[in-house]
Amino acid sequence: MSAIAKGLKRRGRLMAQAVSPPRKTLDAIPTQRPAGQGQQPSDGYTAPLAPRLVDSPAFVLSSVRSGSTLLRVLLNSHSRIRAPHEMHLRTVHVRMSREFTADAMKELALDREELEHVLWDRVLHLELSRSGKDVIVDKTPPNTLIWPRLHRCWPDARFILLLRHPGAVVQSLTSRRADPDHEAIRAEVLGYAEKLEEARQHLPGAHVITYEDLTADPERVTRGLCGYLGVPWESGMLDYGRQDHGTFRPKLGDWSSEIRSGRIQAARPADPAAELPPRLAEIARAWGYPV
Repeated sequence: MSAIAKGLKRRGRLMAQAVSPPRKTLDAIPTQRPAGQGQQPSDGYTAPLAPRLVDSPAFVLSSVRSGSTLLRVLLNSHSRIRAPHEMHLRTVHVRMSREFTADAMKELALDREELEHVLWDRVLHLELSRSGKDVIVDKTPPNTLIWPRLHRCWPDARFILLLRHPGAVVQSLTSRRADPDHEAIRAEVLGYAEKLEEARQHLPGAHVITYEDLTADPERVTRGLCGYLGVPWESGMLDYGRQDHGTFRPKLGDWSSEIRSGRIQAARPADPAAELPPRLAEIARAWGYPV
């Protein structure tokens, strides 16, 4: 009877909330702050940076279909680098469900964005602790779209920019989809390319590599990456098939037969006859690709 009474009371409260106008002070739906802007509740409070458990994580910024899963397994084959599946931190939100919650958090020098940052940091630290390693690399491609927020969350974060010829990315996406919308695919690739170019311009300390170089000369490229991450190079990185990298499945990275083969395979070149939209062609040239 007690459980039934509680259930009826909760249902009544939910029905009342459903028919009531939204309260301006209650941010019940977790949404992402636009890049570069602070969370501005009614009193304009923005929390200071809380201490981080992981001071300097590394993030791979790339478009989809740019070889980020290959880069992940090569890095994860190192004895000191943990590069897990795509973590999708940007979709992990904190919900403050009562009108007084924001005030309570403010007394703790926290707001919703900083609470999310603390949670993200804890997730990275937990994964790093479980692995027994000391460097963590997150390679989720959509992180590229929120790189300014990652930079706010971890001011000492390291960024690896993985570029690939935009024409080859368009071709790869087109071949992967059963009924491809060519205009939508070009728009998607352009969105990633714009944010990558933005990061390239505003993150002078980032380490820039290309998928074409990674597949053509993996030892040279991985040596440079190890130097950037502050660890000695290990030859076993190139034989990633001997290591356990978890499950390859959709939404967590590439799951194709190429990545499952355990061997580094040559990058497929862009079709030289394919025409790119003007802005995408401009970015490709800026990256040193022939168009």
